[in-house]
Order: sequence, then C-alpha cells, then structure tokens
Amino acid sequence: MLSAAKFSVGSKCSIRTLTSIATSEPSAPSVSTPIPGPKSKALKDDMAKVHQNPSVKFFIDYEKSFGNYFVDADGNKVLDTFMQISSIPLGYNHPELVALAKDPRLITAAVSRPALGAWPRTDFASLLRNSLIEVMPKGMSGVQTMLCGTSANENAIKAAFIRYQTLKRGGKPPTPADLESCMKHQLPGTPRLSVLGFQGSFHGRSLTMLTCTRSKPIHKVDIPAFDWPIANFPRYKYPLEKHEAHNKQEDEKCLKEVRSIIESRKKEERDVAAVIVEPVQSEGGDYHASPEFFKGLQKICKEHDVAFIVDEVQTGGGASGTFWAFEQWNLPTPPDMVTFSKKLLTGGYYYTEDFRVREGYRIFNTWMGEPTKLVILEKVIEIIKRDNLVEKTRQVGEQLKKELSRLETVYPKNILNVRGLGTLAAFDMHDTQTRDKLIDVALSKGLHIGGCGDFTVRFRPALTYAKKHLEVTLDLLEKSVKSVV
Repeated sequence: MLSAAKFSVGSKCSIRTLTSIATSEPSAPSVSTPIPGPKSKALKDDMAKVHQNPSVKFFIDYEKSFGNYFVDADGNKVLDTFMQISSIPLGYNHPELVALAKDPRLITAAVSRPALGAWPRTDFASLLRNSLIEVMPKGMSGVQTMLCGTSANENAIKAAFIRYQTLKRGGKPPTPADLESCMKHQLPGTPRLSVLGFQGSFHGRSLTMLTCTRSKPIHKVDIPAFDWPIANFPRYKYPLEKHEAHNKQEDEKCLKEVRSIIESRKKEERDVAAVIVEPVQSEGGDYHASPEFFKGLQKICKEHDVAFIVDEVQTGGGASGTFWAFEQWNLPTPPDMVTFSKKLLTGGYYYTEDFRVREGYRIFNTWMGEPTKLVILEKVIEIIKRDNLVEKTRQVGEQLKKELSRLETVYPKNILNVRGLGTLAAFDMHDTQTRDKLIDVALSKGLHIGGCGDFTVRFRPALTYAKKHLEVTLDLLEKSVKSVV
C-alpha cells in the first residue's frame, strides 16, 4: 500500500518526517477502534491548546490515505463517500497529482505567492486557459478567481450590485456624489439594494452570505443580517413520477412568490439586484428542483434586470453527471454568473460580459485566488477528460440511486425520499436522532457518509468512485440500516 519514496519535511523536531505516501487503496474497510479513537482524541486535546476545534470529529493520516479510502489517526481504513464535504475531485493522493510536487510552477507559486490582482505570474493567463477556462460554461465571457466558495459568492453579488447601479447611471462610472455619500453610508452611493435567496439555502458564512443562507440556525445565531428577502424553494414528494401534480404546484407557487417579492421591493425602492440559487440545496437537506423551475426563475430575473447567480460550489466539477449541474436545465441563455469552489480546488465565478467589472479595486483582495491550485487543477481536468470521469460518474450515480430505491422498498420506515443527480444522492430518515445514529454506525463499519438538513443522509464521493466502491457502500449501508431499525 505504501511507496518507498521518502520526503523530508522541515527541520524542527516537532515536524515529522514523512517516510511514505500511499499508492493503493485498501482491499476493504477495516475498523479496529471506535471513531474517534484514542489517538484522535489525544490529537484533539493537543489542538485545543492552540486552536478552536469544537467541530473536529477525528483526525486523518493523509499520507496513508489513497483513492476513495482514508486512514484515520488510529489506523482505521474507511471508504469515504463524503470526501471532505465534496471537495476532493480524484480521491486522496492521486499519483499524478502527487508528482506535481516537483513542478517548478507549483514550487514558485507556493514559495513566492503573488498578489494576483496587482502582480500576477507571467503564466497566469495560460494557467487559467488550461484549467478554469477549459471547463468554462458555454456562453460565459471570463472567470474571476477567489479564495473559496464564500468569497466567490460574495464577490459575484458585489459584481451584480455594481452592474445594477451602472445600468441606472446609463453605463457611466460613479459620480462625485456617489463617492462622497458612500463614505457616510448614505444615498446615492450606498443604495438600498438586496439579494433574494431561498429557504434551505447555504451560500457561505461571511456576513453577506449568512444573510442569504437559511439552512441551520447555528450558522446564523448572534450574527447581524441585512434586510434581504427570502423565498420558498420547492419541496417535492418522491418518487417524482407519482407526484407530478403536487411538484408542479410547488414550482408555480415558489415562482409566484419570487415574482411578488421582486415587484413589491421595487415599489418600496429596495430593489432586488440578484437572485442566488443552488442546483441542489446541499447543506439545507439535498433539496432538488426541476429544470422548469430554474427556467422560470431565470425568466423572472431577465424580466426585471435582476442578476441570475447559480451557486455551483458543491455541485460543480462533474459530480452531477454533467460538469455543471445547471447544464441539465437546458436554459435558453447561460446564467449571468456561476460560482464555484470545492472540486475546482480554488474559488471564483464565471461571468457573462454584462457583469465584467471595469474599475480596479472593486473586486479585489490580496490573494484573489491561489495559483498553486490552478497548477493542480490543470492536471485534474486533464485526467477527468482523459478518463471520461464525468460520464462514469453519471453511470455509477444512476446505479447508486437505483440501489438506494431498492433499499427504500425493503426498509420503507427507515429510508425515505430517495433522490439524486449523478452521485449527488440522498435519502431522508424519520428524525435527526435516527439519521445521526445511522451515520455513526456506518462509520464504525468503515463507511463515511454525510448528513445535511434535519434528517437527510447524503453522498458526495470523488469522481473516481466506481462500481467496486458502490458495492461496498451498499453492503455496509444495509448492514447499518438493519442495526438502527
């Protein structure tokens, strides 16, 4: 399982020397201690002396982890179908990515990290072309890199506000009155604009994005918020083919509410400048909506000159069975902006030409992304295309959903509302306590699955998740369900 390659890290005695990096997956999951085990618990105690860690569950030995399996601090080998909250595209320690450690571009970008907004690398444009532009959605004009999903969404919203006010000024830059009044948080420089989000959404944890987020109270409590509107997102009944009338009514009801909010706030001079929506409300409970709903949403936005922002932070990168989940909606025109992070390794957003910001320092921070991640992403995209991983993900996702539906017929009191898009699959349980128990039991058997919403179990495997991993998943999942019945 382990290579003989040796890597010396640092000179201080407190920094360990890596003797090897895993080069193959375990033959099967293997758990010999509780998770977290004694070593993980000791590490958490040690970490608490120097860093907050109330959300830390257990520690992973990343040098020993490979492919679709991680090895924790206590040596437990676990099949990971949650994959760092959907953020590792090719699994752990893909050998072609490990080999990139020798790439001079990676070394210099890490050691001499540039402030990209002011002094980018000479190869920065080519890095972008070979990575993010290579998978840019059709109809988009360019990309803006950022640090993470939260900052991607935050700056896409800023771009929407800038565009909205620029239209009101007839395409002209801010006036002296705008510049003076904004420093006092007064009109006209500080406009009363808003963004419409949806119940159940999650867009990040900055102050702005928490205003748009409505998934879990613990994310928002004690934090001030803007006076921005929220609309209901469709709540479907499953299986879809048996509840077409109800689900269509959900679409129509929610779209009617969106239109009403936009129109009423316009009359109140509190204009909605943007709508932000996820293809799948992942953190909020893996809620889906139909292509017809998203088409209707885009239509309303266009009618009112409102930016249509699609948050693909968790769904982008191929897990849905297409590289971008919104591609399955067959929109007449592309979204105005598409945000990304996670499987794309860096954060950012794609934009159409209308949302290109012309003035410097308006969309800006010191780092504005991470060029080392673009070096890695260049290779990731090459591998995804070469190995046809998006199509393979679509196929294994169909089988995952089919087998979960089979389990639903066997355990109808425990597995409910099976749904999925590629390997972005999920099912509900009756209550939070049972769901949490199932996750713990599965982990004790060597299967890592995720939770979301109040009572949902979700799957977020890597693009290298194959039939053999699916078979292990289903075996351990069924055994776990039986033990919590």
